[in-house]
Amino acid sequence: MLSLVINEFEIITADIDERGAEIRMEEEGTPVNKVSECLAEIKAGAVFDSLTEYEKEHSVVIGADTSVILDDVIYGKPVDRDDAVRMLSSMSGRVHTVATGVALFAGKERRCFTEETRVEFNKLDDYQKALISDYCDTGSPFDKAGAYGIQDKGALLIKGIDGDYSNVVGLPVAKLARELANMVKYSLE
Repeated sequence: MLSLVINEFEIITADIDERGAEIRMEEEGTPVNKVSECLAEIKAGAVFDSLTEYEKEHSVVIGADTSVILDDVIYGKPVDRDDAVRMLSSMSGRVHTVATGVALFAGKERRCFTEETRVEFNKLDDYQKALISDYCDTGSPFDKAGAYGIQDKGALLIKGIDGDYSNVVGLPVAKLARELANMVKYSLE
């Protein structure tokens, strides 16, 4: 998805303790819909700090993190199949929020934002239960927040969305493109 916004980029994984950071944020009372933005900022900061001074002046670092939120509880990646089934079943027939936090670092400039999309799952009937079971058998849920991907067979669980589709995939590209354009404009003034 990033290729819709930027032609050339390099992916660098931040070496941070995400779960530890989440626990600290929970203890500090960070609102659940801002946790992903804080994690994105931590990730971007870790990568930015690893750059040379030249790279810091001539690069833009983008950090992103996505949370699936239901009833003020963040649904992370499931620990096993039973956990994935539990998550997907509990979201069925209900609306949850997908919040993606994005942090942009360039030189001395910093910008952070959160994009939220509301996702409604189909009701938990026998068909939905069978879809959930089949989907969990694919292994796809295990590396995804909330145990589903809208871009794969997880889409069959969804009744509708209100907001940015790309945000549910994991990167709100329209908002990111706008923020990057504003950052470049601001830095040239």
